Amino acid sequence: MQQAVPDAGLPPPAELVDGFARAATAAPGPPGGGPELRAAAAGYWHRRGLATDPGHVAAAPGGPALLLALVAAVGGEVLLPRPSASWYAAQPAVLGRAVHRVPTTAESGGAPDPVALLETVRRVRAEGGDPRLLVLSVADDPTGTVPPPELVHDACEAAAREGLLVVSDETYRDTLHDPHATVLVSPAEMLPDDVVVLADLGGTLTPPGWPAAVARFPAGRAGTALRDAVLAVLGTAVPPLPPPVEAAAAAALAEPPAVTGRLAAGIRLHAALTAAVRDVLTAAGALVRPPQAGYHVYADLEALRRDLARGGVVDAVDLESALVRALGPGARARAVGGAHRFGDDLTALRLRVATGPLLGDAGGAHAAALASAHARPPAAAATTLTPAAVLPPPTPAEPAAAAAAGAVPADQPEPAEWPQVAEALRSLGSALTELTGARR
Repeated sequence: MQQAVPDAGLPPPAELVDGFARAATAAPGPPGGGPELRAAAAGYWHRRGLATDPGHVAAAPGGPALLLALVAAVGGEVLLPRPSASWYAAQPAVLGRAVHRVPTTAESGGAPDPVALLETVRRVRAEGGDPRLLVLSVADDPTGTVPPPELVHDACEAAAREGLLVVSDETYRDTLHDPHATVLVSPAEMLPDDVVVLADLGGTLTPPGWPAAVARFPAGRAGTALRDAVLAVLGTAVPPLPPPVEAAAAAALAEPPAVTGRLAAGIRLHAALTAAVRDVLTAAGALVRPPQAGYHVYADLEALRRDLARGGVVDAVDLESALVRALGPGARARAVGGAHRFGDDLTALRLRVATGPLLGDAGGAHAAALASAHARPPAAAATTLTPAAVLPPPTPAEPAAAAAAGAVPADQPEPAEWPQVAEALRSLGSALTELTGARR
């Protein structure tokens, strides 16, 4: 099984670990999170141009829990882009709600094609269905793309026209590989009365092992009523956030330098890794959109169908199984997920490769990778990574800390040349070469 949110594979800052430990004996807060956490989330969105009242925020132990509560509160059936994050469809399924997939455009994933959305809603209603909620993503898992604002706007307008509530998953909005070349606009800026913004902090600010997510509800009476309904579900069906996780989430949402520095270094690291994975996949003949955000790449191997079929690979399950075997046991096996896991066609020869597992099993190698990303000078990072993600000059205390964490000199090899990553990339490339018969 794939985890809900791809992991950057990096250790949390010591500042969050200390806060986590200090709150170990605290009493649990109310459903939806305590005032400190909700205020921190409101500040986080305010810094991104979304004025937010803490009274219109709710938190839960992970994005799946929040989406479950939203689906239960809104009622009806759910529409999802095809493909979409693996955890979206599981929540309606738990509640016995139907899920309807809407194709995305050739340009990007994350947002459904507006015309196809209208056609799907009207067809479902004509068949007696009751679609009420659309989930989309402006920084997409699994495709790693950012849909253009005009596409997001058209999809949201189509949803509003049909009376759908839009849930905008913005988990990866802060992981753009090149913010100067990529425009990301939240649907909440376009249709503030019809959009709930959801962010799973495990994708960016906290480790996935500390599950926490926040949701921003529309202002006004309808938004308040929806938040109250969601809190009622959370209070009866979902355990509250553990106090250590809530404390760490509040600290992370305040975005102290230790947290933003780790995130910036992680973006530099994974932008290089996603580029390296794309090179391996395209060299084998796959079609891969250039990754723009996050820690994952989505590849289409339909052009190789005839060659793959000779090796017994005829669908997404076969493709995943073959590549998992090639990557071997341990963390690397979690890097590959077939298209079927993301609501794509089972017969499609597509897959997602997550870059976090390519760093290997958790341990000292992860700390060294983060220190290496911190130590990389702007000139070296700018060759393959966004200038906006470059950290500010280190303070006098940072060199010693970086050295203690295992930082290497500035002339270090690129991340794709690190032994554990290079081996994983070679295994992936070799498996694709053998599966397509290039060596026969």
